[in-house]
Amino acid sequence: MTALPSRGASAAPVDPAGTARPSVPNPVPSSVPLPASPSPALSADAAWRALHEAACAPYRPVSRFAWHFARGKLGRDPVFRALVERGELAAAGHVVDIGCGQGLLASLLAARVAQCRAGRWPAAWPATAATAPRCTGIDLQAPDIERARRALGTGPDAPAFVLGDLRTTPLPPCDAVVILDVLHYVDHAAQEAALRRVHEALAPGGRLLLRVGDASATRGFAISQWVDRAVAYARGLSVPPTWGRPLAEWIALLQRLGFEVSPTPMSRGTPFANVLLAGVRA
Repeated sequence: MTALPSRGASAAPVDPAGTARPSVPNPVPSSVPLPASPSPALSADAAWRALHEAACAPYRPVSRFAWHFARGKLGRDPVFRALVERGELAAAGHVVDIGCGQGLLASLLAARVAQCRAGRWPAAWPATAATAPRCTGIDLQAPDIERARRALGTGPDAPAFVLGDLRTTPLPPCDAVVILDVLHYVDHAAQEAALRRVHEALAPGGRLLLRVGDASATRGFAISQWVDRAVAYARGLSVPPTWGRPLAEWIALLQRLGFEVSPTPMSRGTPFANVLLAGVRA
């Protein structure tokens, strides 16, 4: 899920063409209608398998690549299940996904609401709102945007997918911004400028979910850089330079821009040095 090839995407086929926060953030407020009661007999693993299948289903009629990529990325990248288990974006009205790829996050959020509404939801997971958030996805790769539109539709209620560069594409007012494994593809000045624009687009109390590689974790960071280059080469894309930062520097940057920040390791089951930074706009 990136504007360029994403960390952890190597399992998919080659494309043909500081401040502590609560451990379960962003709870659903009492004013938001809730769906059916959770199923106490449903295990988290069984619920995730069903949710994974539902989120991948729209890609099957698009192409073999789109479907297999969705299955591999959603199934093997720990960040997607973590977002569900943490209750992230459960009450967001408008989510902007920068580096959206083929729209996997939007598909997952829609499937989450459908599963929860039907009562196929484990009691251990935070409840979600009864309606999916409005989603806007931005990505630099035209084939990814085309697959996203074909899978998830282009009607008035469908997610909006925009072909654009994160450095220049206008960001709409929103409640949450998600940036997974993208910012290291632009230089440090562009990173700060992009995050400043995110802060301006977010409503007060809005949430930024930013996954980065920790450059101070030398081995894991080096592996992730190698995978980035290998995936770019395999997909026939130019191999871009990257600009990493140590975790402490990422946190200091976000705090300087006006975010309260909570870091969580996000590399479970992988050799990488990824960290999810949850930032709240002050």
